Amino acid sequence: MTFENLRKKWRRFNRRGALFLLFLGAFCVFSGLYAFDLWRAGREARAFEKLAAQVEAAAPAAPSVPAKREPEQEPEPEPEPTPEELLAARLAAYGELREENPDFYGWISIEGTELNYPVMHTPSEPERYLRRGFDKKWAISGTPFLDGACYEGCGNYIVYGHMMKNGTMFATLKDYTSEDFWREHPVIRFDTPERAAEYEVLAAFYSRAYYQDETGVFRYYRYTDLTDPAVFEEYLAGVRAAALYDTGVDAQYGDELLTLSTCSYHTDNGRFVVVARRTDNVEGEWDGDL
Repeated sequence: MTFENLRKKWRRFNRRGALFLLFLGAFCVFSGLYAFDLWRAGREARAFEKLAAQVEAAAPAAPSVPAKREPEQEPEPEPEPTPEELLAARLAAYGELREENPDFYGWISIEGTELNYPVMHTPSEPERYLRRGFDKKWAISGTPFLDGACYEGCGNYIVYGHMMKNGTMFATLKDYTSEDFWREHPVIRFDTPERAAEYEVLAAFYSRAYYQDETGVFRYYRYTDLTDPAVFEEYLAGVRAAALYDTGVDAQYGDELLTLSTCSYHTDNGRFVVVARRTDNVEGEWDGDL
């Protein structure tokens, strides 16, 4: 083997070695970023779990049985908290959250799912919590927030939340593509410090954020104010036309609606939407199930 051949082999070896090191370095960087994202997502999820625990702990606990008592004497059973007391405790807990952060508007949850979060409202800066946690610090998962155009009595509370890959935030909403899931989870709860309320799922559908010059499309996110009967009917018609299946739930002018929106990857700028109708004001009718 000549010296020239040895030199060519050495060069090929160096190139391959350099490429290997490059790929190895890239792998390490991406692995590190992925691990960091998992750690950060877990930390953010735990922060919200702590808030949920804070709310749930506000309800009066069931009375405990004394450890020691006279054999011949049965203790007087302490009265169970009434539904009204449980409700008052729950609403008081929401009030405490508002004291911690005045941007707190309410609490949204779907029983039996991971969706159990505070909802923020900052009309002058609508997307302030797009990447902020309840503590106002930067957070990749953000915090669900109410559309800036919403106001008490607007007719349609539109709440936005991220579709997180770890199943947190509004990832649960995509399960409403299944009619079976809807049958198992037909009710969404949306409370505020002033009232508690339940909403019955009316429809679920795919959509997207449309360009301004697109015509003949249903921009569901423009319908916050439904105080005009014609606008209400227009929104309801768009929802019915887009619905993936028939829930049998309908709404009439004057009903309060709740619209939950999250990202969807079925198309560019895709969205997945769940619309629900308020069934009643459950104030004073709390069933004790927190």
